[in-house]
Order: sequence, then C-alpha cells, then structure tokens
Amino acid sequence: MGIALYLDHNVPRAIALELRRRGVDLLTAFEDGTSELEDPDLLDRATELGRPLFTRDDDLLKEGTRRQKLGIAFSGVIYAHQLRVTIGTCIRDLEILAKAGEPDDLAGRVEFLPL
Repeated sequence: MGIALYLDHNVPRAIALELRRRGVDLLTAFEDGTSELEDPDLLDRATELGRPLFTRDDDLLKEGTRRQKLGIAFSGVIYAHQLRVTIGTCIRDLEILAKAGEPDDLAGRVEFLPL
C-alpha cells in the first residue's frame, strides 16, 4: 500500500517534484490551502488525511513530541534539519519510507532523517 505523505510549507519544491517523479503519493500544504495554518492545526490536517507530515521546521518537531508526551494521536512527523540534511538525502529517505512502509508504521511517531 505505501505511505502517502503531507509536506509542510517549509519543504523545498524540489523535494516534492522529485518524489512525485519517483511515484510517491504526496500532498503539499500549498496545494491543500493550509500553508498559513498554525503548526498544531497543520498537524491536525495531516492526521485528518491519514498522512504523516514531513517538515524541516523545528516547531513541528516540538509539536509532535508534545503530542507523544500527552498521548494525543497523530499521523506522524518526519523531520529533517534544514542545514544538516541535504535535499537528496530527504528525497532518498522519504521515498524509502513511502514505498516500504504502511501508514500505521509512523502513527504517533517522530521520525528523524537521515534514516
């Protein structure tokens, strides 16, 4: 089945374009009209859609960790530091996660790239 991803507005367009070229199912916050939402609302939207949220924003990393501590269900956060993880590494690792995993694999988790 694979994992359908949700990309926040901090993710470079090059990542989305290359992942789509590789056949990864994804939706961006811009496409969904949610790029202006606050972080908790954005994560709620990704969860509503059943898609883990990929971000390079430290604040969303904090929100995912907060939800873990409080036991609040969410579809998962995949995080890559903007300066320490290259675009190529993000593409490679997100493709692996999306194609080899199942949605439940990331539910309630905060996953760090690189893998």
